[in-house]
Amino acid sequence: MHLAYPAVLSALLFCTGLYGVLARRNAILVLMSVELMLNAVNLNLVAFDVWLSKTAEETLHSGQALTLFTIAIAAAEIGIGLAIVLAVHRNRGTADIDKLRDTAERHDPDDRDPDGHDSDARTAEQPGEAQKAEATA
Repeated sequence: MHLAYPAVLSALLFCTGLYGVLARRNAILVLMSVELMLNAVNLNLVAFDVWLSKTAEETLHSGQALTLFTIAIAAAEIGIGLAIVLAVHRNRGTADIDKLRDTAERHDPDDRDPDGHDSDARTAEQPGEAQKAEATA
């Protein structure tokens, strides 16, 4: 088998994963796209390892060893990534990346009163009617 076939397939998989990372809004789909990109790299590593072992009579198979290392890193990444996404989904109620970015950037640093204090700090010092009712209950 020629080296061009797995290389073209790997390039197509990587481009599909890159499109998924750039175009998707759901965090789980972004993680799946990253996995697709890592699998494209694994395919390239194994294909070039087979190609080099035929030409150089090498028996070390370093490409396959790197592939196993990449698979282990990908498994750890998906485990930690899914745990973070689930924790964010429990707290915020959504896994949409754009909505999460909007809630993170909601604080405006120019939102100050004439005394130079943050308006959020001022409202935190003066509890509202609902907070007073909870404090007395």
